[in-house]
Amino acid sequence: MQKGRLEAFSDGVLAIILTIMVLELKVPHGADLAALRPLLPVFLSYVLSFVYVGIYWNNHHHLLSGTRQVSGGVLWANLHLLFWLSLIPFATGWMGENHFAPATLAVYGGMLMGSAVAYFILQNCIIAVNGGPESALARAVGRDGKGKLSPVLYLVGIASSFWLPWLAGTCYVFVALMWLVPDRRIERTLAPEKPG
Repeated sequence: MQKGRLEAFSDGVLAIILTIMVLELKVPHGADLAALRPLLPVFLSYVLSFVYVGIYWNNHHHLLSGTRQVSGGVLWANLHLLFWLSLIPFATGWMGENHFAPATLAVYGGMLMGSAVAYFILQNCIIAVNGGPESALARAVGRDGKGKLSPVLYLVGIASSFWLPWLAGTCYVFVALMWLVPDRRIERTLAPEKPG
């Protein structure tokens, strides 16, 4: 199977997720800057989630750039990832509306953990269909230190949500910042060699 439809469908779902999130930002009734103050938690949760969706879109694009073909298993793994990402607007809205209350932080972390696990499964399914562990894509992914550290930090965030909510938030922001730095492993490994 070709990857074009999978890319187009995924891009469409991610665009809808971003649209739903921005529609959750309600316009204040006041006309001064003080009217924006109550919206600050909602806006901050939106910014964090926007960054996460952007990171997944970017990494998904890079992963598929190294993909020659997909299988039924890859399609289901991709849907699994999109399921978790589709929960972002709910988790974002709940967390922002409730000013980062402990339960909302834990649910947000659970959604992030589910997304990370789903991406890992998708990555492995794609590698299996495109040459296995000896493929160029597998070499490009490498040991994936950030991919292994992220779930650990999500677990710390989830566990600390009820006792140290600031630590949970710090974990989630740190993972986003860690991934915000462009990861060019796939680009470098799969780029055509320049003529010498």
